[in-house]
Amino acid sequence: MKIHEYQAKELFKRHGVPIPRGEVASTPEEARAIAEQLGGTKWVIKAQIHAGGRGKGGGVKLADSLDEVTSKAQAILGMTLITPQTGPEGRVVKKVLVGEAIPIAQELYAAILFDRTQACPILIASAAGGVEIEEVAKVSPEKIIRIPIDIRSGLQSYEARKAAFDLGLSGKTALKAASLLSALYQVYIREDASLVEVNPLIVTESGEVLALDAKMTIDDNALYRHPDVVAYRDLDEEEPLEIEASKFDLNYIKLDGNVGCMVNGAGLAMATMDIIKLAGGDPANFLDVGGGASVERVAAAFRILMSDPNVKAVLINIFGGIVRCDRVAGGVIQALEQVKVDLPVVVRLEGTNAAEAAKMLEDAPIQFGVARSLEDAASMVTRALKN
Repeated sequence: MKIHEYQAKELFKRHGVPIPRGEVASTPEEARAIAEQLGGTKWVIKAQIHAGGRGKGGGVKLADSLDEVTSKAQAILGMTLITPQTGPEGRVVKKVLVGEAIPIAQELYAAILFDRTQACPILIASAAGGVEIEEVAKVSPEKIIRIPIDIRSGLQSYEARKAAFDLGLSGKTALKAASLLSALYQVYIREDASLVEVNPLIVTESGEVLALDAKMTIDDNALYRHPDVVAYRDLDEEEPLEIEASKFDLNYIKLDGNVGCMVNGAGLAMATMDIIKLAGGDPANFLDVGGGASVERVAAAFRILMSDPNVKAVLINIFGGIVRCDRVAGGVIQALEQVKVDLPVVVRLEGTNAAEAAKMLEDAPIQFGVARSLEDAASMVTRALKN
């Protein structure tokens, strides 16, 4: 689950990560009141959406007066902010973070995430902060610091200090950066995050080290331990079909293609999407209905697929290991009695009682394309798109 910058900063503050002062506002009047309360002569207004690159899209502005705070907050609130991470449709801004503008001497980058290749968390840092870290990694990989973290002992003090020194920091500033990195790891581990990112991590003109930005993703599987974090969920920032799928414990991710996919098992779902592409089609989604594939879940899955106007054909690919194929076939037939589907539907069932399942589908009052192999299924569904 993604959360907003201002919410991530609340968690940062809880675990001792130093951040600039600031508050969130929903109206220009609230933004001005916050700026008055903060004091000073310069403020920053930042759009709150679940995407990076906000500054490039006009979602981050500096204000030199209270009147400018009001006018610039008004300009950002309600705008459709388009960044490389939002896609061309953009996101409507409903909140802004109003903070004190900090004199910056240096911009750095820091993140903690799980490295699957090493099967452990990893601290990533770079002196090239304030830009796209992916581009830095591609063009100048030597500028990226990577420190694997032993999950049993956590980020050690000497590792955090080494990272600070490798960033080119020294003296008290290096020690402050090391302290911040250690606190950042506490945020990651105690809040069950899958990503904690700060870009930029800044060194101020007075030598302080602050998390100027904050990006966090929480592991969905651990949310039951964090009811306070669950309350951070912003449904306006999520794909409506993905929200609907979550109500039925369906793992659904919307894509841009035209072949609706319904599969049991994440690995099989990935393979299904790959072979659709290989056959010349384009998957419209990732959808894992799980091991049971009950009538209710299959019907809910069909409703979600039919709600996507881009879907022109459906491919069902089920492996009957936990559940028998004939039961899945019966569930599919019953589900289509509940949900109107006027698109071509190709079904490939493999596993226990697959032959019986194929016979049930062929004899059903609803017309299915019954495939005998995954390659056959992909070819059938792509041909159906052309008819």
